[in-house]
Amino acid sequence: MIARFKDLCMDAVDAHRLGAFWAGILDGRLVDTGDGDTRIDPRAADSPAESIWVNTVPEPRTGKTRVHLDLRLADPAPTALLAAGARLVREPDAEISWWVLADPEGNQFCAFRPRAGALPGVFELVVDSADPAAQASWWAGVVGGRVETTEEGAVAVVGADGFPWDHWVFDPVPERKRVKNRWHWDVTLAGVDVTALITAGATLLREPTDTTGWWVLADPEGNEFCAFPPRPDR
Repeated sequence: MIARFKDLCMDAVDAHRLGAFWAGILDGRLVDTGDGDTRIDPRAADSPAESIWVNTVPEPRTGKTRVHLDLRLADPAPTALLAAGARLVREPDAEISWWVLADPEGNQFCAFRPRAGALPGVFELVVDSADPAAQASWWAGVVGGRVETTEEGAVAVVGADGFPWDHWVFDPVPERKRVKNRWHWDVTLAGVDVTALITAGATLLREPTDTTGWWVLADPEGNEFCAFPPRPDR
């Protein structure tokens, strides 16, 4: 393995407002990081990787969000999510068995009915992909885990190092990525720099600076992610 999954980040025009929405629906504590950003720490989290950083950006969302979360509901319908400020985009129908909703800044996410033995909350990270098999295989090579294909044609990474949810899904879509993702993930490197990632096929977008201690890269389909050096205590 080249790296370990670290956490998720989302862009926001208003990090406090959007962070408060997600903290509310994920039963999380909203932390003011002191720099205009916020962080959501789910109270029932088993791992720090379940924290979500909400980063202030100047530009609003444009285009479809290509990275989203799938949530398992505690109730038979997403009534509580709508009351919290979510917007209904699509109801279950003949093609899908889940609700598609949008958060206050228009980022879509999916809500699934309760299932016996399954806890409510996030259970999947989903990424649109032109070649799901290639993307899943690439990321499994980076963070470990096994690759599984669903009947619908999506491909998932299961058991990736540090990944806190059930599945990391790459979902087939016809269109390719054109704008920056509003969600991205961070990884912690196994080595001292990003050489192994670049050799594996990642593209370096930005080196660490005096104020940032991480690299910004893109995977083979252009999804941005950040790579952090190993922690001294690991």
